[in-house]
Amino acid sequence: MRLKKFAWKIRKVMDKDLEALVDAYRDAYRDLEDYAYTKTTDIRRYLKWLMNRDRDGFFVAEVNGKLIGFIACDTNWISFFEIRRVCEIHEIVVQSKWQRRGVGQILLSKALEYAKNRERCLVELWVGIRNYKAIKFYEKMDFIKKNSWGKWLRMTKKI
Repeated sequence: MRLKKFAWKIRKVMDKDLEALVDAYRDAYRDLEDYAYTKTTDIRRYLKWLMNRDRDGFFVAEVNGKLIGFIACDTNWISFFEIRRVCEIHEIVVQSKWQRRGVGQILLSKALEYAKNRERCLVELWVGIRNYKAIKFYEKMDFIKKNSWGKWLRMTKKI
């Protein structure tokens, strides 16, 4: 079932979303804990940090008023590799029961549109080297594998 059959929307994050963000994050990283915070206090602290990095680039997906995913897009990021400002995708999270329905594509498209409006021409992200499902998704969205560092793989996309 695709999103068309539901009352869904993409909107900017709000402070009141914090607990729903924690739940979505925890659900999406089930079985991928090597790449995630696992303590609730650490998850909250991380999500607040993301909200403060570039609040206008932090979008949530809702279905029938319930948060089902989010993307944290940071256009203030200076890439160590590029030595310039890029659009850094810190997180893209979709709750497991909503995956493979187009939510991730919609969130990523919204972030790319935001990055273009902020005059960024490169998007980068880091994904867990064994997070094969996410790597396949990013490749489908035209991201290119660049380099790895420890358990992380860097991927980029020109926009």
